[in-house]
Amino acid sequence: MDIFLLLIGFFFVCLGIIGAFLPILPGPLTGWIGLLLLHLTTAVPKDWTFLGITLGVAIIVWILDYFIPAMGTKRFGGSKYGVYGTTIGLIIGLLSPIPFGILIGAFVGAFVGELLHDSKDTNRALKASMGSFLGFLASMSLKFGVGLVYFWFYISTFWEYQSSFF
Repeated sequence: MDIFLLLIGFFFVCLGIIGAFLPILPGPLTGWIGLLLLHLTTAVPKDWTFLGITLGVAIIVWILDYFIPAMGTKRFGGSKYGVYGTTIGLIIGLLSPIPFGILIGAFVGAFVGELLHDSKDTNRALKASMGSFLGFLASMSLKFGVGLVYFWFYISTFWEYQSSFF
């Protein structure tokens, strides 16, 4: 059972890193589930303080993920159409074969969203889409950083107790 929890936990920690780029998947919370599964094995002693702190960080980052892109958009004079466009462009960019499609899709999506909101002012739309894009990048970087830290916690904890697994 420990090996099963170990493998599933590793899968969730890796999904946590991938979740930094996918708006559908809550990356930090998914990575935290991987840490929890590792600590539920009999080989690793339960550290509820560690799990509580990392859960708190995951929840805070998850909540901030909803506000950071909107704050970037509002700061640069954008609308909710820019935020929606960023998300749609991100998904389209993710599915496209273009290198850096995620980044290009997020920016173009924000720009198109802002043009749909106010088609007369392309300068404002460009500025607002830049704010939405910067907010998206900040949010993605934060989630990616937390995902990498959780991955490192997972690997280092496993390495410390590896003799107990095999």
